[in-house]
Amino acid sequence: MSAAAIKELPEREQPIAERFRIVALQYCDADAAASLMEELKTTTLEKMKSQIIADSSEPIAENRAERMAKSSAEWTQYIKDMCAHRAKATKLKLQLEYLRMLDKKEDREAWAHRTEQRMSR
Repeated sequence: MSAAAIKELPEREQPIAERFRIVALQYCDADAAASLMEELKTTTLEKMKSQIIADSSEPIAENRAERMAKSSAEWTQYIKDMCAHRAKATKLKLQLEYLRMLDKKEDREAWAHRTEQRMSR
């Protein structure tokens, strides 16, 4: 069966290896997005603080600018997005584990069937 034909099958009818490959690629993308946001967290906060200080007509202490940045709707949304990306990656990782379990189950069932056939001869 060709790769194109496999993709056209309903998900449940696709071989486990193909389902695993698709979810693994999705997981990689989701994990990369979450990791990027986590890595850029400090940089993003520093940019927000710098913008607050630059936009102020009077001098603002670093700690006050940080408090203002962290209490902003923009920072709240950044944290929510970062957590949503991590949650998506975690769910996809669990899907991968489920597919591994299905594969092991199929292997055990096939082994049991072969053993049963050998014993019934």
